[in-house]
Amino acid sequence: MARSPAVRYPVALALTLLTETPVYTAALSLAGPVRPGRAAAAAVLVNLATHPVLWWTLRHWTGGPAAAYWTAFGLSEAAVCAVEALLLRPLAGLRPRDPLPWIASGTANATSMLAGLLAAPFLGG
Repeated sequence: MARSPAVRYPVALALTLLTETPVYTAALSLAGPVRPGRAAAAAVLVNLATHPVLWWTLRHWTGGPAAAYWTAFGLSEAAVCAVEALLLRPLAGLRPRDPLPWIASGTANATSMLAGLLAAPFLGG
């Protein structure tokens, strides 16, 4: 979820987990060989590893020009997708060259980003 100064961190993390966990679970268990419970656990763990870093990194850009924030946001989201994909492999027990973690990560993060942008006006963002 995109960082908004008015949206509190626990709300942003909850929205991220509520949107990304089902996407990761479906991608890893329906399109891949991972059991749903393991897929869901992996989704939560990768988000707990990346979300705080993303949130606290982007807070430094909220007071400046919009272009600087959105540039930092785009670069940070790309980094989060890469880190989550790399973390998913061992957590989900996938082969090193399997493209599924990359696809799942991109899809899950795009989903939560869209959810965050749509929910922000209702959450005070």
